[in-house]
Amino acid sequence: MKSTIKYFSILFLCMLLGACTPKEDAAELYEQESPLQADITLPDDFSGRGDLIKIELTQNNKKVENADFVHVEIWKGDGSFRNGMEEAENAGDGVYTFKKALTEEGLYYIKVHAGNNGSIIMPTLPFAVGELSKADVETLNDQTPAESGDHSHHH
Repeated sequence: MKSTIKYFSILFLCMLLGACTPKEDAAELYEQESPLQADITLPDDFSGRGDLIKIELTQNNKKVENADFVHVEIWKGDGSFRNGMEEAENAGDGVYTFKKALTEEGLYYIKVHAGNNGSIIMPTLPFAVGELSKADVETLNDQTPAESGDHSHHH
């Protein structure tokens, strides 16, 4: 009798656990993320007359023609200059542009705040205007990558 009860108990537990297995298509029931990606192109040399910075946005391997927002923020590494967020101009074909006149030499950072269809990114890149001081070079060498994502500095 005890062995029959054990047998039925084990059978019942197996059936109960078998009923709790997830559906094969369960992953498809969740929202599939499609991250936004930015490719930032900086000028080779900053002339100080409003140099053009380009930001190309893609999502799902397609150009983002009308992003929800694209803002640019620039600051100097030593803290002597900080430009608040400004809206980038939609140049069409997934490219957004921003003009900035930077005349003082040194280490700067650019952060792009972009969003489209619920995906928001904020890639940050360091860049040089003119010659870097020894302190700027040391700062760059001491830094660890601040953010991950698909963004690069092209010349």
